[in-house]
Amino acid sequence: MTENPGRASAAHRVYAATKELILNGGLPAGSLISEGEIAERVQVSRTPVREAFLRLEAEELLTLHPKRGAVVAPVPPGEAADVLELRQALEHSAAERIARDGLTAEGEAALRELIARQRELAEAGDVSGFAAADEAFHRGIVEASGNRLAARFYATLGDRQRRMSVSALRPRPHRLRVLADEHQTLLGHLVAGASDDFAAALRVHLVATHGDPGGAGPER
Repeated sequence: MTENPGRASAAHRVYAATKELILNGGLPAGSLISEGEIAERVQVSRTPVREAFLRLEAEELLTLHPKRGAVVAPVPPGEAADVLELRQALEHSAAERIARDGLTAEGEAALRELIARQRELAEAGDVSGFAAADEAFHRGIVEASGNRLAARFYATLGDRQRRMSVSALRPRPHRLRVLADEHQTLLGHLVAGASDDFAAALRVHLVATHGDPGGAGPER
């Protein structure tokens, strides 16, 4: 049976729009949403909404409740610590490879451009936009190492990173400027080939924003 292209396109639009609202905090954890509400927002029928909701449930972003709608799922217990642990391991490994092989001019320019963009977003107080640029910067470090397998795996953490960053930074928008400065420091260590200094600075950077997985909260 051939899938209706129009319906598939509508379902993808609903999926993308709803997912973006969840990731940028427009639909915070615990929010109850209905098929009708989203259908009206995206201007589609309920059928593609149902399909999109099932896809988001599979990604653990929604919990479906028949005849009631869907609830935006909270970040599962322990997931934030797992994400931070993986990020530190992958980025430190990338820094070690960059220290060995060098950072290309293109890679350095791309990271500098992202920092400049972050400074603009910080001045505007755009937490959601900054979170996306923050994720792109850290992913860019792994991509700059040239390890394509690591880069592909790191990219799978992107949605979780953005959601965590929005949650951590929305109550503390003053941190945006500080984070851009810390990114500049991290880039400096990469350029210098100082992978151990990079790893130490990265840990401080992540703990100050997201808290210590061992128990300490984020820096205020």
